Amino acid sequence: MGIGNRPVIDYPENQSINRAAEIRDTLRQGGLYRLESSENALSDQNDLWRIATRPFLLSHSESLFLKNLGTPLLSFYEACNQLYFESLNGDAPAWVANYLNQGKPEAVLEFARMNRFKRDLPQVIRPDLILTDEGMVATELDAVPGGIGQTSALSAAFSAHLQDGTTLVGGQTGMVSGFEKMIRALSNQREPHFVIVVSEESKSYRPEMKWLAKALSQRGLSSQVAEPKDIRFSEEGLWIDLQGEKKKIDILYRFFELFDLKNIPKSELILYAAKKKQVVLTPPPKAHLEEKSLFALFHHPALRTFWLRHLGEEAFQLLKQVIPMTWMLDPSPLPPHAVIPDLHLDRQPVTDFKMLGRAKKKERQFALKPSGFSELAWGSRGVSIGHDLSETAWQTALQNALDAFPTTPYILQKFHKGKKVTLEYVHFEENRVIPMQGRVRLSPYYFVDGKEARLGGVLATICSLEKKLIHGMVDAVMVPCAVPDVQHEI
Repeated sequence: MGIGNRPVIDYPENQSINRAAEIRDTLRQGGLYRLESSENALSDQNDLWRIATRPFLLSHSESLFLKNLGTPLLSFYEACNQLYFESLNGDAPAWVANYLNQGKPEAVLEFARMNRFKRDLPQVIRPDLILTDEGMVATELDAVPGGIGQTSALSAAFSAHLQDGTTLVGGQTGMVSGFEKMIRALSNQREPHFVIVVSEESKSYRPEMKWLAKALSQRGLSSQVAEPKDIRFSEEGLWIDLQGEKKKIDILYRFFELFDLKNIPKSELILYAAKKKQVVLTPPPKAHLEEKSLFALFHHPALRTFWLRHLGEEAFQLLKQVIPMTWMLDPSPLPPHAVIPDLHLDRQPVTDFKMLGRAKKKERQFALKPSGFSELAWGSRGVSIGHDLSETAWQTALQNALDAFPTTPYILQKFHKGKKVTLEYVHFEENRVIPMQGRVRLSPYYFVDGKEARLGGVLATICSLEKKLIHGMVDAVMVPCAVPDVQHEI
């Protein structure tokens, strides 16, 4: 049986309900799922979602595509980093670094430029991919992604209830083992102590990070989760209490945003210790690698030769399929003979972004997003979908984005509609299985291993068809991805 061309494996309803209940209870025991009734709760927290009856099934070609995407994305990060420094040094257009530095305090820029961090890159790579009829399209590339512990826990929970003929992408422990390998590779210590520092703004992610730290400790990597205020500083480095014992921190995972540094206790001490090589800090403090405008740079015709030289033809063409057309919303006036590349309205080239204000609804297939370094730039905050707004609201959103350019640059990104998929979830209060039609966002997690980025697992987030933005929410289904055996695929 298949829905469209997607593989489906059927299970008896009672068996599905029991299996989903066991998965829910396993997640609760791990601290990842709220105990109270959830069906009508209104919450943006990431500890509540709908429990599916089975994993989201990918075709073998989709799974292979995701497996092969990690290393080109790592190459993209390397090239972006190289482009930034070439721009600073005069070997690439100066406007590149100007865009990436826009709105950031000098202290943040200084850390990004330090020789200590110059070659450092994010070691966990997560694109958010919309599954469309034409393939997969990335809405963003997250250098400080949430969901690592959640996807790890979901993979472990679902793996115990897989039927014959289905294999989880990454397997039962692919997320945890990939993360562990990545962390150990960062340190020259044989038995390093690893700490995940979660800020107050990101506190809703602490349960999943605690689950991850516990799983890592069970694998022999001494790990714990801490709040910034828990960190202690001395001339030898950073320290933390672990079961009453003072423990030196060897590797610190930064689960906080650089725009929020002023609100994070001990952030100056953490960065100072990293600068002095007293602790390994990841992701590195490089705000230019956390900008959505990197997608706009990828499509800029003046930089095509750079990308081809640093990525190679094969990786360039692959990323061209995945990265949607994106423009930096720069309100600067153009010369009379200039146009904005590849942007048209009524089949006429656009010479000023303000022209888009008169676009008809069917011509407003765009998303407006803050590029980065802003409290509006993570999750779905600050995102406006053009065809989902009235003409007046669209004009206001466009003008606000242009006005914000000096401090919070925005991007304009072509909107790609996700294809329809069907997945069943369990309504526990009514004790029944409910089929849900929706659209899916795939979030593969890649862990850097030398010069490669290896796939550890894939989280699928399915929202109902009326939702324009797909993200974790109380009425979304969140589930790991799997691949059916060949004989089950249609």
